[in-house]
Amino acid sequence: MKSTKLKITNRKGLTLNAQLELPANQKPNYYAIFAHCFTCSSSLSAVRHISRSLAQDGFAIVRFDFTGLGRSEGQFADSHFSANIDDLLDVHAYMAEHYEAPSLLVGHSLGGAAVLVAASKLDAVKAVATVGAPATVTHVKHLFSHGIDDIEENGEAEVNIGGRPFKINKDFVDEFDKTDLPTIVRKLRKPLLIMHSPFDKIVGIENAEQLYKTAFHPKSFITLDNADHLLTEENDSQYVGEVIGTWAKRYFPKVENRMLSTEGEQLVGHLNIVEDNFTTSIQTKNHTLIADEPIDIGGSDFGPSPYEYLNAALAACTVMTLKMYAERKQWDLQEVFVYISHSRKHSDDLQVDVDKPKYLDHISKKLKFVGNLDASQKERLKEIASRCPVHRTLESEVIFETQIIQE
Repeated sequence: MKSTKLKITNRKGLTLNAQLELPANQKPNYYAIFAHCFTCSSSLSAVRHISRSLAQDGFAIVRFDFTGLGRSEGQFADSHFSANIDDLLDVHAYMAEHYEAPSLLVGHSLGGAAVLVAASKLDAVKAVATVGAPATVTHVKHLFSHGIDDIEENGEAEVNIGGRPFKINKDFVDEFDKTDLPTIVRKLRKPLLIMHSPFDKIVGIENAEQLYKTAFHPKSFITLDNADHLLTEENDSQYVGEVIGTWAKRYFPKVENRMLSTEGEQLVGHLNIVEDNFTTSIQTKNHTLIADEPIDIGGSDFGPSPYEYLNAALAACTVMTLKMYAERKQWDLQEVFVYISHSRKHSDDLQVDVDKPKYLDHISKKLKFVGNLDASQKERLKEIASRCPVHRTLESEVIFETQIIQE
């Protein structure tokens, strides 16, 4: 996947820090926006995992820091709920102008409430997903209730939220009373996915129940068993991203795979040098692959390198050949692992007799067998591993024929 840094100016002239996650082929089918939780930022591990999981489902998703949080400009006191909504609308407008209008909004905790309100204002949004969202905006006021008396007396106060100090004022507090979230959800009439943990100690599960009862169909609820509010376990956040990606596909037109024609050959490789650096699209009759070079040699690492694909072809051919041989012999081979590396080594180091010392291509193949096999059977399988068709091709003399196709 490719991550692109964005700097988005909101309506107050403040710069919002954002990251755009693209699918591996850098050609998204749809665009989405992720809104993080109250006092969090877009760099929270759960936000990254969910975004990258959605990118694997073909979405380009922009995750950003609300005003006064993360690396965005402004003060936290300016990051009240209405400002969060404005930030979402401004990010949506930026994406519509420079890329494509996002059609999916995803929000975590108070960010979930924010995307529900934003979705009610954006015709381009076709579906909304919330994670651990409150049923009312005023729910979060208990997090800083210990400072409200000071605010009433002094106009502002420094409060501790989640172990961190934040300075807030009366306007910040009052803003949370201005949004009637239940009415907005009732009128939304867009596909809604509500995800919540029954063990959430920050925003109780009863909030999900209220949201679900308030919303009209199509609506769905997924329980996040054993997860905490911040989805600190990687498995939980990855699961959330996978479920949202699968759920959302039902509400978006199916995009046909943009296939390259093989022109009657077995495979075609294509590189747009101007746009894609080294990222190469590979197409067989029915399958699409991505190849790239590692970052340390100038690539973007969006896919395996050419030599890794060479190793992959040898590995696949080896295990398939061993499977067929073991089945024919009725041997108890249950699993087989083959570990392959390619390198260049000098003939002297390899102790190979050649006319003139030189560097040679060297492929290391290591085998691991699972099953009830004796030593002689394993040795025989080792011999068979060197007889797979790709292995034989690599060790034989190959004749190449290269032609130029005239346009």
